[in-house]
Amino acid sequence: MSGQANVESGEVIVERIRSARKQIFSELHKIIIGQDKVLEQMVIGLLSGGHCLLTGVPGLGKTLLVRSIAETFSLAFKRIQFTPDLMPADIIGSEIVDEDPATGKRTFRFVEGPIFANIVLADEINRTPPKTQAALLEAMEERQLTAAGETHSLLPPFFVLATQNPIELEGTYPLPEAQLDRFLLNVYMDYLPKEDEASMVVTTTSLKNEGPQAVFSGEEIIELQKLTRQVPVAMEVVRYAVNLVSATRPTLADASPLAKEKIKWGAGSRASQALVLAAKARALLEGRYTVAIEDIQALALPVLRHRIIPSFNAVAEGVTSKEIIEELLELVKV
Repeated sequence: MSGQANVESGEVIVERIRSARKQIFSELHKIIIGQDKVLEQMVIGLLSGGHCLLTGVPGLGKTLLVRSIAETFSLAFKRIQFTPDLMPADIIGSEIVDEDPATGKRTFRFVEGPIFANIVLADEINRTPPKTQAALLEAMEERQLTAAGETHSLLPPFFVLATQNPIELEGTYPLPEAQLDRFLLNVYMDYLPKEDEASMVVTTTSLKNEGPQAVFSGEEIIELQKLTRQVPVAMEVVRYAVNLVSATRPTLADASPLAKEKIKWGAGSRASQALVLAAKARALLEGRYTVAIEDIQALALPVLRHRIIPSFNAVAEGVTSKEIIEELLELVKV
């Protein structure tokens, strides 16, 4: 009887997530042409309660995509345009002095910065120096901020959806490894196929279409995140995820020649957590109430590519983290 109840509960959860996906994609496709894989990975990040980093060359619509995702939720949304002269106080906020006109008494008052929102668009995050980038660290990890000795909590749900240009471009600063690790997924946005690009050009050069409508509230998003965490995962799948992440670490005694030769520093334990949690969300989006090895493999690239530092030899040979992860997927046995 109990088993039947669990099955029914699983079916209900799958149906709720499937319905949520349909609504979100329906609204996003009013603005975004194609990029289904990118949209899916961003939705996986939201269902997992994690932050997402969207990487791509200028002109692909990264900012438009993040803004459109924010518009599909009834949440407080703020955009921060990262520039070389941006200061930490411009993100967190600062204390100002208030003077009582009657008594002349002065008091300090904290004025909240744009980080105090549910969805924060960190636009071109790698255009600002590391000191300012680091201002996001506590908020992304602890969902709180410390300013002037006081701790300020951020209201859930809280997401940082950041965009960045490839670091090879002029005027960019590589993100610190500690901050990169706070992003659940690093989603790569590539050029559209010609047919999709033609459709996009027709749409964007015509009269402005209706934008996406808000379909979920903050409470509903939190509920969807709880449902995602309820998805069971077999220990064999967890071990595979841990083995895959461990294979990126060149300092282990049983490290493979591939890791020793091509990886300078591997992924930490947070990567294993991210891989399993994101796989749960993907399984639900695929209409399944169980996590498969294929879910882990499908998300290995967005979960690991920003957590691996290629070695000097790999960089000299032009080997990217993407190619290293693809080799590891072939190397680690199921």
